[in-house]
Amino acid sequence: MFKNTFQSGFLSILYSLGSKPLQIWDKEAVNGQVKRVHDDDIQSNVLEIVGTNIPSTYITCPADPAATLGIKLPFLVMIVKNVNKYFTFEIQVLDDKNVRRRFRASNFQSMTRVKPYICTMPLRLDEGWNQIQLNLGDLTRRAYGTNYAETLRVQVHANCRLRRIYFSDRLYSEEELPPEFRLYLPMQKQ
Repeated sequence: MFKNTFQSGFLSILYSLGSKPLQIWDKEAVNGQVKRVHDDDIQSNVLEIVGTNIPSTYITCPADPAATLGIKLPFLVMIVKNVNKYFTFEIQVLDDKNVRRRFRASNFQSMTRVKPYICTMPLRLDEGWNQIQLNLGDLTRRAYGTNYAETLRVQVHANCRLRRIYFSDRLYSEEELPPEFRLYLPMQKQ
């Protein structure tokens, strides 16, 4: 999808305020739903993924199962709200040995397990809104001893609220981020 696109800085694949936030995504919702809702904490529209069965309620990018993202930027950043329910997401990458690897993070997992093609890891979310940052280059190297080449697919399962998902060439401080990439929380009234 982005393989022949010049990639530097930031590359956003989901933004909840866009006219069609799921334009390049496919969604599956069995006993659940994927919809845009207003979040009171940040006074903004966000994408909500909720379901009773986590594996069968998700969004996946790219929408075409045969296509790949082709994103070479090694840092994945997700702005996600903890809704105090089980939640998981998965990133599929290609390494320099041309092997597809998956990284799955879940808030119901207690330990990291590395298997030949999937690495599952625990995810701890704070109350409310969180910024999840994954260094895919470092994860690939530490889990498999190979080098990260590109991201092929991103899948986000129930249960969460999403503001934005983007890739970047490095980690940026809050001050360096473009305004639309920051998560503004309203000022507390005195």
